[in-house]
Amino acid sequence: MAIFKGAGVAIVTPMKDNQDVNYDKLEELINIQIAEGTDAIIIAGTTGESSTLTMEEHRDVIKAAVEFTKGRIPVVAGTGSNCTRTAIQLSQEAEEAGVDGLLIVTPYYNKATQQGLISHYSQIADNTKCPIIMYNVPGRTGCNLLPETVAELFKTKDNIVGLKEATGNMAQASKTMYLTDGKLDMYSGEDGLVLPLLSIGALGVISVWSNVAPAKVHQLCQSYFDGDIKTAQKLQREAIPLVDALFSEVNPIPVKTAMNLMGLQVGPLRSPMCEMGADNAKKLAQVMKEYGITLA
Repeated sequence: MAIFKGAGVAIVTPMKDNQDVNYDKLEELINIQIAEGTDAIIIAGTTGESSTLTMEEHRDVIKAAVEFTKGRIPVVAGTGSNCTRTAIQLSQEAEEAGVDGLLIVTPYYNKATQQGLISHYSQIADNTKCPIIMYNVPGRTGCNLLPETVAELFKTKDNIVGLKEATGNMAQASKTMYLTDGKLDMYSGEDGLVLPLLSIGALGVISVWSNVAPAKVHQLCQSYFDGDIKTAQKLQREAIPLVDALFSEVNPIPVKTAMNLMGLQVGPLRSPMCEMGADNAKKLAQVMKEYGITLA
C-alpha cells in the first residue's frame, strides 16, 4: 500500500524574526493544509530549508509535525544527506518520531556513482523499517538517479517503495516506470508536470505550489483519479504562471515570500537564502492575484 496518494505538501519551515523555528506557526500551517484537502505532509525537505536546520532542529521539526498532524494524514520526513551515516541517523530518528515514510534525496555535492547510490540507499533501507521514497533532483544535487538504478533498488529492497521524480525529463520518468513494471510509487517533484506524470502512472505530487493553493493541487489529483481529465488539464494549465513565479528564484525563496504576502507570516529565510528580489516579488504578487489568491 502506498504511503499516500494525491497531493503532498512540501511544507515550509516557518521561522521567527530571530530565525528560530516557529512551532506554533507550523501547527497552524499543518491544520490549514489538512482543512484544504492535502493528502500528506512532507516535512524537512528542500522547501523546509532542511539543509540549514541543525541535527537537533531536524529531529524536533519532524517530531512536531507528527504531533501536530495527529494521524489525520500521513507524514513523510526528509532525511537525506550526502553522508550515508547521517542519513541513517536522521532516518532512525524520524522512524522513532512515528513518521509514515521517509523522503531521501540523492547525495549532493560529493555526488556518487550509480553503484555508490545503490550502496547508499541500500544501507539506509537496511537500517530502518520505514518505507522510503527516493528523491531525484539532479538540478540541485548534481547527481542523477538513473532508471536502471531505481529499478534495482526497488526490486531488491522491500522498503524502497517510491521515487520523487524531479528531473523534468518525461522520457526518463517513463523508462523508470517501465523498468519497475508500473509498480513504483512515483510522485511528481515538478509542479508544472503533475498531470503528465499522473498519466504515466504516478500517484501524486510532492508540491511547493500546495503551500499557497492546497485545495487546487488536491483537486487536480483527485479530478484525474476520478476520470475528469478536462478539469485536471484546466487546473494544471491555469497554474503554470503561478508555478513559474514560485520558481523564479531558488526554492523556497519565492514560496515563503508568497506566503508572507498572503499574511501567513512564515518569517524569514535562513542564510545563505536571502529575500526575494524586488522585481520578482512584484511579479509574484501580480501573478498570485491573477490566480485568485487574496493578498494581505
